[in-house]
Amino acid sequence: MNITHETIVGELVADDYRTASVFKRHGVDFCCNGNKTIADACSQKAIESDGLIRELEEAVRKADGSVTDYKSWPLDLLADYIEKKHHRYVDARLLEITPFLEKIVRVHGDRHPELAEVEELFKASAGELTVHMKKEEFMLFPYIRKMVKAKSEGTPVQAPFGTVQNPIQAMMDDHDGEGERFRRIAELTRDYTPPADACSTYRVTLSMLKEFEDDLHLHIHLENNILFPGAVHLEESMAAVE
Repeated sequence: MNITHETIVGELVADDYRTASVFKRHGVDFCCNGNKTIADACSQKAIESDGLIRELEEAVRKADGSVTDYKSWPLDLLADYIEKKHHRYVDARLLEITPFLEKIVRVHGDRHPELAEVEELFKASAGELTVHMKKEEFMLFPYIRKMVKAKSEGTPVQAPFGTVQNPIQAMMDDHDGEGERFRRIAELTRDYTPPADACSTYRVTLSMLKEFEDDLHLHIHLENNILFPGAVHLEESMAAVE
């Protein structure tokens, strides 16, 4: 794999998810803002780009049979996977994390007033993500499946929203908002580092928030960098033969 300063961050992670850990380590957003070149991303973060490229190349060279090649999956299978794994994960974790946050704000909020903002941000995220996922499950994903079926059968399909790019842009705008919220949560919690006086509940809550953010990064990456571009390409290829 040839990695250069002009390589697009999100496309590289789509080709090999092992590179995601390198970008995470340097604070480079590969999901919501994955459309930047490595050179631009490094410039914004004041990172030495040649060194980052060497780290990326080393990550790609490592043999790891556990890496899943999501880019090779059919779009309908990928949509099913995102819905059943990541959407269900979000639904379950929202119910678990919310009462934990409420408890540590109540117990530790006087000494750690930043927790109140963390709780507010997380609850806003919970509301937005719930609505966002339903839009995907009832509108966008069914249409992607319909396009895949129409392509295989050689039959026409008409988007009820003009073009698949319209709901995709709306979903990507939502992703940007979630990315900003969790960047702020990470900042407020010092990258989910428990303070010296943190009780076990406090520590568990921060651990759950970190896990939630990591899952959300993969979730958004699969959509922004693989599923959505694939759906746009599929729509365009079907229009070209009509």
